[in-house]
Amino acid sequence: MILLGSTGSIGTNALEVAQSFHIPIESLCAGKNIALLNTQIQAHRPRNVCIADKNDAPKLIKGDYKLFFGNQGILELIQSSKSNLVLNALVGFIGLEPSLKALECNKKLALANKESLVSGGWLLQKAPITPIDSEHFGLWYLINQRPIKKLYITASGGAFRDAPLESIATATPKQALKHPNWEMGRKITIDSASMANKLFEILEAFWLFGSTNIDAYIEPSSNVHALIEFLDGSITAHISKPHMKLPIAYALDNKQALKQSFIQPTSLCDLQLSFAPIDTQRYPLWCLKDEILSNPKKGIVLNASNEIAVEAFLKGSIDFGRIAPLVFEAIDTFHHLGELKDIESIIELDLRVREFTLRNI
Repeated sequence: MILLGSTGSIGTNALEVAQSFHIPIESLCAGKNIALLNTQIQAHRPRNVCIADKNDAPKLIKGDYKLFFGNQGILELIQSSKSNLVLNALVGFIGLEPSLKALECNKKLALANKESLVSGGWLLQKAPITPIDSEHFGLWYLINQRPIKKLYITASGGAFRDAPLESIATATPKQALKHPNWEMGRKITIDSASMANKLFEILEAFWLFGSTNIDAYIEPSSNVHALIEFLDGSITAHISKPHMKLPIAYALDNKQALKQSFIQPTSLCDLQLSFAPIDTQRYPLWCLKDEILSNPKKGIVLNASNEIAVEAFLKGSIDFGRIAPLVFEAIDTFHHLGELKDIESIIELDLRVREFTLRNI
């Protein structure tokens, strides 16, 4: 297996599942957490390793592996690896090119990198992709031959689900990083608090399943991940404990995943389920849902402006309440997106949106 983003939450869980399934790790790619990467190299003995910064090379333990560097190194690592499976758990826009490279090399793509579909879903639309996201895994798990009326995904509501409305705009990064149900990376936790993450997942669902009849509801327990409404009036739900090992297991080997449990079973007697619409006063970004579904290529603008805004918030440069206006300003400015037929045109637009958003901070 080729694992991109091995030291993050998805990556560490994927290595545990791979070890249980006896799947060898040929290639590892990581960012700045060299200490954890060294532990992974010792445990899995990969043939190829890629790190973000060449200056970190002296910190790596010695080993019989080929070393790659930076974004270009990720592409070269994929090209030179013999494994047929790429699990892309990179964070951010940098994950798009590796996804395209994996498919170009005729490898199976297990995709946890949201931005690949949000910013370039039309380039990946016809490719066989296994989603590693609890919501899209839930939809995939439920879909059968019955005619579908509508797809639903759920949201926990994030850190500010129950916070007084007047306190949200000036909330600190420390407050925003307290997710009620999931243990995730810093950026996705902020995206959960702002509901940007659910906009990403709406776009992912569009590119994966080809439907614009998609909606989301707040389900506070995070035990219901997805629902499908059929034309016959019935609704089927996917219910499980909130843990990423379940979708990861099916992405790595669905035959083994059918026979082995990685999560505790849900106690039906303890389930307390409730659903509520997403309040646009609390989550103003949710106002964009219909607009981005009507023109899904606006996902590039959404993602680029949001990445810059979240980075500025985490650095203390802006208040939490400034994230949504920065995204709205970018969406309102970039109307004429063009055809965006290739990765070069996507990268060019992404860069222009980032520069625009930086000027507005």
